[in-house]
Amino acid sequence: MPDVAKIRALNDHARQTFTGCRVVITPGIQALEDINAVLRKVRLFDDFTPANDPYQEHDFGAFHCGHAQVFWQISYYDLDYSMHSPDPSDPAVTARVLTVMLAEEY
Repeated sequence: MPDVAKIRALNDHARQTFTGCRVVITPGIQALEDINAVLRKVRLFDDFTPANDPYQEHDFGAFHCGHAQVFWQISYYDLDYSMHSPDPSDPAVTARVLTVMLAEEY
């Protein structure tokens, strides 16, 4: 059984600090006028609900920034980025990727 509290803490740390993960922004985000505002909102996001966080891992969020609908998502890979992590609660075997995208790029 995965340690959800540890996964959530690792995800929150990655999202709030952009450390312990790779951060990827899509072309749609890159084309926005104020990328810093989008990234600030990702870091400060705390609107987790049963609807957008059913497993309580804090691995997805959605918000508006200006006219843009933005999604962010954390994915868990093995250290080679070739398959899903065997244990997302263990940073020794997990590479996190935080992707920030426009909703239409999902």
